[in-house]
Amino acid sequence: MKVVAFERSVQGTGASRRLRNAGKTPGIIYGGSAEPKLIELDHNALFHALKKEAFHSSILDMEVAGKAEKVLLRDFQMHPFKPMVLHIDFQRVDANAKIHVKVPLHFLNTETAPGVKVGHGIVNHIANELEVSCLPADLPEFIEVDLGALELGQSLHLSDLKLPKGVSAVQHGGEENPAIVSISLPAGEKSAEADAGAAEGDKPAE
Repeated sequence: MKVVAFERSVQGTGASRRLRNAGKTPGIIYGGSAEPKLIELDHNALFHALKKEAFHSSILDMEVAGKAEKVLLRDFQMHPFKPMVLHIDFQRVDANAKIHVKVPLHFLNTETAPGVKVGHGIVNHIANELEVSCLPADLPEFIEVDLGALELGQSLHLSDLKLPKGVSAVQHGGEENPAIVSISLPAGEKSAEADAGAAEGDKPAE
């Protein structure tokens, strides 16, 4: 994805407020061997770009003053109640250095999974994204999670995912092989079954 930005020479609360009033969003590009660069972007174009999944997990082509560089979206701040982007941060990407990025998970065959189609269970998304480590050229836009064989009461774990070549999962403590998605009965049906079981147990012996 291509992003066009402009160099920003002024900074501070007042200057940022004037930019926002003019339909611009202040931002910064940092990282790599170059100095941090203050930038400004068209707010409306940025607001719509932030709605696209790929904008959050892809290497972006950032053009500033006619020069292009590869960057990643690292952070952005929204107004507490207005649909307004207050500030945005991008990090430069080195083609030869591994990056850590959170990549969205795309769940396939949720409707045809045996646990849903036959077992009438519901899919529980325990994780919706996965942090990975890879070279920029190997960064996937998303990772597929196939539920095609998942039965009622079963879970898919991190080790079950097929990661693209050159991509590895990043874990920060916790479980060694955490669950990603599961299929279970809805809570109401569980309690109904429990009540039925209790009722059976309350019947007097013949």
